[in-house]
Amino acid sequence: MSRPPHIAIVTPAFNETAVLPQLFARLTAVFDAHPDVAWHAVLIDDGSRDQTAALIEAQCARDRRFKLVALSRNFGFQNALAAGLAQCGGMDAVVTMDADLQDPPEIIPEMVAAWRNGAEVVLAVRRSRQEGGLRRVGFDLFHRLFGSLVDIRIDRNTGTFGLLGRDALATFNQLPEVHRFFPGLRSWVGFPRAEVYYDRLERAAGAPAQSFRRLVRYALDGIFSFSHLPLRMLTYAGLGVAGIGFAIGVFFIVRRLLGIEVAQTGFTTLVTLVLFLGGVQLVGIGVLGEYLGRIYDEVKRRPNYVIKRRVGFD
Repeated sequence: MSRPPHIAIVTPAFNETAVLPQLFARLTAVFDAHPDVAWHAVLIDDGSRDQTAALIEAQCARDRRFKLVALSRNFGFQNALAAGLAQCGGMDAVVTMDADLQDPPEIIPEMVAAWRNGAEVVLAVRRSRQEGGLRRVGFDLFHRLFGSLVDIRIDRNTGTFGLLGRDALATFNQLPEVHRFFPGLRSWVGFPRAEVYYDRLERAAGAPAQSFRRLVRYALDGIFSFSHLPLRMLTYAGLGVAGIGFAIGVFFIVRRLLGIEVAQTGFTTLVTLVLFLGGVQLVGIGVLGEYLGRIYDEVKRRPNYVIKRRVGFD
């Protein structure tokens, strides 16, 4: 290139006052260590209730490489990420990452090097992670099962952290989904890819902003957005139950034709069959409801976010 490449770091933040000073310092250190790149840090305040927006705005005043996109309320991490990516149309590449510093900014130059070598999408793959407890069990279970459930290839142990080149970013910004699952959409757009490996750390400070309930909803968005397997499983379950019922019916008909006395079925058997079939039907209605609810959200065509103000943009 005749000019230095313009690369943006897109980072949603929700109630991240405790970690922002460290984020600013570590991003600034990366920027200063690589002056051959025109860096831009686009931080999105996702309706925070603390001083997140004020701290980012103050950093914008100190360093023009930092920019703020403030949303009108909390729209969720995925929509905040989409809002930040939409502001980067003129960039040569964008790096997406969380604000909690579990994804170390020091890995960014390696991703940029892979992009310069021809990769349009660079995946940051976790060698290990430091979370524990129920969250760690949930993450491990999700990554083990997700690849076998969805209809496209999505790399295990990858998340938001990664890089999109200009063409991949332009394609991504055209996707109209309301229920967005970023790793799945990143895989869906295609383009040449490369991988960079790293160790995921603990949060630098504060408590996780994403509740366990939100993480479960995020996992369901990923499954229902990229897989028809739940619907197929309902079909298989229906065929299996129907087959069992037909076999039992034939069994008793044959016994009657042969003159073998058929014992009266007891109350326990009847209740068991009714509860089993009722449970299968309710599960089926629930799965259909998940798909139908997402269809309803898509056809309303509401915007995924509302920007209240922008700071630091020309």
